[in-house]
Amino acid sequence: MKERRKLKMTNIMLEVKNLKKIYDELGPSPKIALDDLSFEIKNNEFVCIMGPSGSGKTTLVNILSTIDKATSGIVNISGASIVGMSGAVKAKFRKKKLGFIFQNYNLLYSLTIRENILFPLIINSIGEKEWQENLEQVTQILGIKDILDKHVYECSGGQQQRAAIARALISKPEIIIADEPTGNLDSNNSRELMELFSKINHDSQTTIIMVTHDAFVASYSTKMLYMKDGKIDKILNRHGLTRDEYFNEIVKVNAILSNN
Repeated sequence: MKERRKLKMTNIMLEVKNLKKIYDELGPSPKIALDDLSFEIKNNEFVCIMGPSGSGKTTLVNILSTIDKATSGIVNISGASIVGMSGAVKAKFRKKKLGFIFQNYNLLYSLTIRENILFPLIINSIGEKEWQENLEQVTQILGIKDILDKHVYECSGGQQQRAAIARALISKPEIIIADEPTGNLDSNNSRELMELFSKINHDSQTTIIMVTHDAFVASYSTKMLYMKDGKIDKILNRHGLTRDEYFNEIVKVNAILSNN
């Protein structure tokens, strides 16, 4: 209880301390995926995680998503420790607190866009009045009211990704976790999508954690974490920089650290 009050008082949405993940720990060839990670993310921050392949980005996101378990360490989200949670409690926590957006959208092709967006609420037995209000809000923000009754295969990649974002937002999560959400989009759709993420972050006060390899995408964030060999190698804050200045700093950091 004390720790929960402390997190709220200090405005910390995510606290990670001494986080380790070792695969095949007792086997002949243990692999350290995360090596004593410690960092904090404040409420309403927009954080991008960058780094080379194999740096631990996906492992970290899987643990934050409660999909994978840490070997040791502390992970507190919104004041709750997820490390010791049982499977049932994790599932409930995930549904209530977290929203997920994936590179491949993960939409159900047999359903309409409306049905895909509402799917999380329907399976959680949320009342019709509440989900109608939520649907109205998210579809207006994302500009997809005119495609709600279309099937997934009738929509463009950009429209499908907007539908995936709407599905993540419909439950009003405290944190959105996005894994390479622009990976299958062209440059114009990527820019539009990142402007939407900025609007969501600003207007709905939602904390966003996004994995990306793209410096342009990362330039929309308020903070960048650069991972290498299972560790946080660099933390870059935007502060008062313009987006172009921040982009240049991200490119510079990527160039230096990727060659070390």
